[in-house]
Order: sequence, then C-alpha cells, then structure tokens
Amino acid sequence: MRHHFPHATGRFFRVSSFQILAMFRRGMFYAYLSVYLRYFLNLSVTETTLFATLPMLANIIFQATLWGRLSDRYQLRRTLIIWGEILGGFGTLAVWYAHTLPVGLRTKAYVIIVGLTVVEAFWSMSNIGWSALISDLYPPEERGAIQGKLTSAGGIGRIAGVWIGGLLYDGLGRFYEGWGFEQGALFFVAAGVMFVSTLPLLTLPEGGVTEDSVINSTRDPLRHDRSASWFAIFLTAMALINFGRNAVVIIQPQYLFLDTGFAVSSQALSTIVNTESVAMILGGLVVGGIVLRIGNGNAVLLGTLISMAYLVLFATTTQLAMIYLGSFLKGCAESIVVASSYAFGSLLIPPEKRGRRFGLFNATFFLSWGLAGTLIAGPLVDALLNAGHTAEMAYRSAYWAGVIITLAGFILLAVLVYVLMPRKPSADRPPAQR
Repeated sequence: MRHHFPHATGRFFRVSSFQILAMFRRGMFYAYLSVYLRYFLNLSVTETTLFATLPMLANIIFQATLWGRLSDRYQLRRTLIIWGEILGGFGTLAVWYAHTLPVGLRTKAYVIIVGLTVVEAFWSMSNIGWSALISDLYPPEERGAIQGKLTSAGGIGRIAGVWIGGLLYDGLGRFYEGWGFEQGALFFVAAGVMFVSTLPLLTLPEGGVTEDSVINSTRDPLRHDRSASWFAIFLTAMALINFGRNAVVIIQPQYLFLDTGFAVSSQALSTIVNTESVAMILGGLVVGGIVLRIGNGNAVLLGTLISMAYLVLFATTTQLAMIYLGSFLKGCAESIVVASSYAFGSLLIPPEKRGRRFGLFNATFFLSWGLAGTLIAGPLVDALLNAGHTAEMAYRSAYWAGVIITLAGFILLAVLVYVLMPRKPSADRPPAQR
C-alpha cells in the first residue's frame, strides 16, 4: 500500500537535505583518504585503490543479494536508508578505533580498508533504499530534473565537506598532514553527519509501489522483455563509461600532490575539488532542461563526451589553471551523466524490481570508483614507475587508459540509442527517448 506523500516542495526539501549531508560527508572523508593511505601509511598506488574497491564490492554484493531483494519483497525504502546510515555511523567510529591499535603503518592502512569493507555491507542498504525511493516519489518525466537538482544540492554539501576536510586533514595547519585521520577528527565528523542525515527522512513516507502499478508494468510482455534486453545493454555501456571516467578518481589526489608535478597542498586540493563541485551545482540546475530538450540517452552521451574532454585535459596539461578547467568539466559531466542515466535506467526497470535492478545500476557507479583503479589505473601507474618512467608520465597514462574505456562505452550506448531502440514513437519506447 502506497503511503500518502507530503507536498512536493516539502518532499524535495527533505530529500535534498539528506543529499547535502551525504555529499558533505563523502567529500570531507574520501577526498583525502587516498592521500593518507599513500603518503602517511606508505601503501603503493594500487593498494590505495583497495579502500574503494573492496568496500564497493561488499556494497554491491549485499545490494544485489540481500537488501535489494528485501526492498522488493517488503517494499522498504526509508527504513533501509535510516538503518544504513545509523549502522554506517557506528561502523565508522569502530574503524577509527581499530586502526589505532596496530603499530605498523601498513597494518593500520589495511585495518581501515577491511573495516570500511565491513561497514559498506550494512551501509549499502541506504544506497539501495535511496535509489528506489526517488523513483517511488517522482514520476518518470520528473526524474531527470529531480536528479539534477539533487546533484546541485549535493554539490553544495560537497563544497563544504571538502573544505572542512582540507582543514581537518592537517589540523587547521597546526599539526601535520594526516592528523585528521590518525587522531580521528575526520572519522568523528563523518559519523556524526551520518546520524544527523537520518533526521530529514523521518517525515518522508516509507515508499514502495502499489499492486496496480505492478500489474500495469507487466501487462505487455513484449514491452517488458524488450526493456529487459535494453537494460542489459544499457548497464554494459554505463559500466564502461563509469569505469573509464572514474578509473583515476582515487589516484587523482596523489597525482596532484606529486612534488615533481603540480605539488598542491591539501587546501589547494580542496579548491580544485570544489571547482568540480561548483560545476556540479550549475550542471544540476540545467540538466533537467537538457534532458527535456534532447532526451535521456542523448544527455548521457553528451555527459560522456565532456568526461572524455576532462580526461584528455588532465593527461596533457602542465598548467595548474587547466587543471581547474578540467575539474569544472568533470563536475559538469558528473551532473549530466548521473541525472540522465538514472532517469534513462528507471524507464527500463519495472516498479516491482526497482530494488534488485537499481542494485545492478548502482554497481556501475560504485565499482567504478575502486575496481577500475585497482584493476586498471593503479597497476598501470605502478608498472610504469617500476619500469623507470617518471611519475608524471605514469599517472598521465592512466588518464589515457580512461579515455579509451570511456570511448568504448560511448560507442555501445550510441548503438543502443540510435540503432537498437525504435526511432518512431511507439507503445514500447521509453517516453524520454521519443
């Protein structure tokens, strides 16, 4: 039974408040964790990517095998989000304490990696609940614009989070690089934000779908089967696009920190990251109009092209000013790709299968932040460094690898949008593609 939804304005205020707090925490914590693991705890480039790869694998496995099925069976959305954030907060505090116990630096690093992996297994219930809830709350024609606005709201939180993270990383400049993680300040604030982020959700409905909507979604078997095949191709394309554009996310702070390269400080890094956040805010405000004008599929392709431009710029420039431009392009691409791909994918997912299939869709994003770095960018950089190449050349090569993978995804998605999907309006064609 579907619950009564609050007024649209109040509803968006609540979901955007959660998004702001979530992105604040992510920007503050993860923007500097790679640097801490690499330069303070002495892990290799490939090893540093494990803090994203292993937790994200746990996240996706639990989304697909447990939380997604639970969400679909009992139509739980808000409950999963709240419990995911609460358990994630307590888990984050436990990870900090556990990592203070060993003596060896590398052991401390692996305690963080393993600890975050355990935390993600439970935190993933929040991710799957959130994805399904947005589709429950908003009709298909509004989802692209809503996701864009949420990206803008998240960008505001990310700016504040990255700025606070830069200050806490070295204790407001009074201590040393890495102080914020070693002494726990970044862990404490991240956990506190998780607890507070549940408050805006308390007055939202549980979510879920009605029996009538389930019946209507499966009334036409041809449409259902065809959407399933399109969704599989779409997932493959998004996996390539996200793996390509995000393969360098984990190692990018290390690249910018290089003494022989740009040699930025933690404060300068926060400014660079926040340039991306500003672009996310601006892009999120206009992506709804872009989707309405050119369609979700074309919007994803546009965002992918901008992503490739960012990767090429980082791979070729020696000027710090161009790094800021590249970060701005990356933020624009993020807004467009996230909003339009979510809206596109939601059209191909029957309401009664939102939990499980959004779990698969989320996998293309979450795994790209770590697994692509562990399998592609990290080993490539380490291999080139061990072969005697300069650090700058090694890191730049990872960006070129990202360009090639992203291009492969672009081509596959273009085939889906322009060749496989019908060109004329029809009953089984997603409305945003007409």
